[in-house]
Amino acid sequence: MFNKKTIRDIDVKGKKVLVRVDFNVPLKDGAVGDDTRIRAALPTIQYLLDGGAAVILCSHLGRPKGGPDPKYSLKPVAEYLGKLIKAPVTFAEDCIGPVAEAAVAALKPGGVLVLENTRFYPGEEKNDLELAQKMASLAEVFVNDAFGTAHRAHSSTEGVARFLPAVAGFLMEKEIQYLGAAIEDPKRPFVAILGGAKISDKIGVIKNLLAKADVILIGGGMANTFLAAKGLKMADSLVEADAVATAVELLAVGGSKLVLPEDLALANAFDAGAEKKIVATGDVPDGWRVLDIGPKTVKAFNEVISGAGTVVWNGPMGVFEFPAFAEGTYGVAEAVAASDAISVIGGGESVAAIQQSGLADKITHISTGGGASLEMLEGLVLPGLAALQDK
Repeated sequence: MFNKKTIRDIDVKGKKVLVRVDFNVPLKDGAVGDDTRIRAALPTIQYLLDGGAAVILCSHLGRPKGGPDPKYSLKPVAEYLGKLIKAPVTFAEDCIGPVAEAAVAALKPGGVLVLENTRFYPGEEKNDLELAQKMASLAEVFVNDAFGTAHRAHSSTEGVARFLPAVAGFLMEKEIQYLGAAIEDPKRPFVAILGGAKISDKIGVIKNLLAKADVILIGGGMANTFLAAKGLKMADSLVEADAVATAVELLAVGGSKLVLPEDLALANAFDAGAEKKIVATGDVPDGWRVLDIGPKTVKAFNEVISGAGTVVWNGPMGVFEFPAFAEGTYGVAEAVAASDAISVIGGGESVAAIQQSGLADKITHISTGGGASLEMLEGLVLPGLAALQDK
């Protein structure tokens, strides 16, 4: 399934190894708010250190506007990493040029150096090859372990791989194996659960999954657009007007594979304290909006999920940030956790929901990359992965 070389296939003893990690983590008041992505990179970093490498880490953080910005510095992340591993961790105030070169020259095997945010250079997102070559010149081997940015052809993901022998890290391998196997060789029945606000973001995903999944359960805001496509009045609900025609086509192609909600949780305002009522799926009364799937739908979805061999879930079932409208998402999370299926969850909000529900340890694989996991579900080639050496 996974046909790329990994860090197991190379000798790194005494070598300087540049590792693209995904340290794009939330910072609160200059401190790391959530360390999931940092911890996800530890097995690769530790393996390289144990193999006698000098490890140079590079990553982007946030969306700085075309130049250095202290609030997007990776310095607090480097300091945090220093607490998680038993190795000296240093920080370079730049990712190329004299500052980075001096820091690399001082780096010994068994040590870690974190370079400053790659997006402090506007060329990073344009896959500027001159920038990529400068980063590559710091090392002898390149390891891409940043699954979260594998769907972007940037200087530090795809560009660097043109100038150095390039292999995958353990996280990249694990992500591709789980997501790839779930889609290409699933244990049947294969159930996909799709939620989130918009259909437009997931048209390619739905089309690809219609050909591969046995059932697709639809919730979240996207279900509203499908219900509107069936001619139902949705009142104040979120409906993507320009996606209704596409939803009509998908319903025609999908037939009984696409399962929509049987009942809905309505609110009389988009507010955590709004009045709530449960109605059977039909015309939504004026002044009301759909904010979640209803209890009958949760039960119906649960019956499908309990018999599944593989479950892939992307996107919440409702506005789970409001406790009164989180029941659909949590109900589905409980069903996935209780099933014997191989379960893969991708996408920021569904991951946040599963973590809030306290069921994360009952899930086979939680993806670290929202956009990248969506593109894999769509069957697209990830440039950051394609650039690595084949086995």
